[in-house]
Amino acid sequence: MSPWLPLHPAQLVFGLVIWSGWFVLLYGGLSVACELIPPAEERGAMTWLNGLILLLGAAVAVLLLWLARRCWRAAPATDQGTDSGRFVARIAAAVYLTSALAAFALTLPSVVMAPCL
Repeated sequence: MSPWLPLHPAQLVFGLVIWSGWFVLLYGGLSVACELIPPAEERGAMTWLNGLILLLGAAVAVLLLWLARRCWRAAPATDQGTDSGRFVARIAAAVYLTSALAAFALTLPSVVMAPCL
């Protein structure tokens, strides 16, 4: 069984791996961008850097929501006599949903704060 299938137990950690990758990319990239090409401070939150963060954060959240929906929809199709596939798919969907909310919360400060404080 491929780990990319929605009923595979690896799905239980993929959401957190994607979220943690977004966390590292966001703060690492923000630090590098603020050091090399900082946006003008007088613009406040309306900078190209915040726009890019918001766009990428929305893409990560949409990806995680899509993966949550994919796992949730795969769960009822597990009628092989065992409920382990249904359990894995439902828990994975919850983990993806939680990761999507965390990615959204991580991205939200870019709407109101200047990027390089």
